Amino acid sequence: MTRRLLATYLLLTLVVLIALELPLALGYRDHQMDQLKSGIERDAFVLSSYVSDSLLGGTQVDYATVVSNYSAATDGRVVIVNTSGDVLADSEPAAAGQRNFLSRPEIADALNRQIASGTRYSTTLGTGLIYVTVPISVGDKVLGAVRVSFSTDQVDAEVRRYWLILIGAAFATLLLAAALGVLLARWVTRPIGDLRDAATRIGEGDLSARADVDRGPPEIKDLAAAFNATAVRLEELVTAQEQFVADASHQMRTPLTALRLRLEMLELDADDAAAEDLDGARNEVQRMSRMVDGLLALARAERTQSPRPGRLELNDLLRERAAAWQPLASERGVHISSEECRLKARCSADMLSQVLDNLIANALEVSPEGSTLKLHATTEDSPSGSVVALHVVDEGPGLSEEQRERAFDRFWRATNERGELGGTGLGLAIVQKLVESEGGRAELRSAPGGGLDAVVLLNT
Repeated sequence: MTRRLLATYLLLTLVVLIALELPLALGYRDHQMDQLKSGIERDAFVLSSYVSDSLLGGTQVDYATVVSNYSAATDGRVVIVNTSGDVLADSEPAAAGQRNFLSRPEIADALNRQIASGTRYSTTLGTGLIYVTVPISVGDKVLGAVRVSFSTDQVDAEVRRYWLILIGAAFATLLLAAALGVLLARWVTRPIGDLRDAATRIGEGDLSARADVDRGPPEIKDLAAAFNATAVRLEELVTAQEQFVADASHQMRTPLTALRLRLEMLELDADDAAAEDLDGARNEVQRMSRMVDGLLALARAERTQSPRPGRLELNDLLRERAAAWQPLASERGVHISSEECRLKARCSADMLSQVLDNLIANALEVSPEGSTLKLHATTEDSPSGSVVALHVVDEGPGLSEEQRERAFDRFWRATNERGELGGTGLGLAIVQKLVESEGGRAELRSAPGGGLDAVVLLNT
């Protein structure tokens, strides 16, 4: 944004400079040409007056000397002609012998008592010329004409020098505008950058982030104040929600624990028929306890946004979780295997342990007796680069493609059967939130030969 604002300032400055300096540059050349023409016209009338008496028959003057002296003093060319257009004197004669200029329009105009002036390009001299032709007259009688001409090289050089000055001034102005533009753009964009950073931090879970309301234009200050008010209200709502979840979980745990204990006490004195009902009731109480714990864990996972984690060796953690779950798996006739790997992933051990526990618990629920639950890690290519894929593969019935797409929805279950290890429909939702909190993602795939392949994709 700073570059766009700076480019806008410079473009506006350039437009203003062009609008101001272009007329100055063009007007300066016209002014110089008008001054030169006025001086030439004045000199031409002086020369005309000087030689008029001689042409009338009075005191004779040497015309050649007059034009030579003038040319030596001014670098201009002077041509004096009589009424027939014959050259009486030329400071720069092109060739020897008598010449006649009557065919020249400016000479003809001057002999008709008119002042003629103009510019033309001389192919002989290779330069532009400006000329003024005036009649030589005494009273109403025209005796001849004087033409004075000058090269425009000197004017062009002066105009070029003036244009270079204007260009230099424009360049200096653009540099000054760029310096001021950078300061102004930063004054505008820096508070916007702070506001963006604060919004990013809030999006990452830091609800204490606030924008600076003391810097920038008034509009940005108002925006920052409104953002801070929204952030405060959001923090209050999230804190109230978390407090409610925590209080509800705590308040529900106590009666559920007491209810489970009472049911267990009743089972001691109940007959066989009642014991079966009491056992079912106790299982429901346990399921409700797991659901309360799951809701609390999900709420914490949604709020949690971990800092960039370090790289973790996966082999030891996989073996540790496999060993921890093997006793329970053995009771079900299931073997858990962990393949050796030398991979590292960018994640925390606590997060990955909780994720693996959820996935292993779900897999054990559907694994038939005599099957094997496999844990292993590989690398895969993704649009963002290479990632580590952690697999928990069971040999259960698996899920259809539609079921795999819905499996991460809260409270969704493939069947209505209640398992001993889970069954709340929150496990995979918790897994997804935990993995996303550290920059990864979880997905379900169909395992080769049947079953389900739960995959956790982690950055390297």
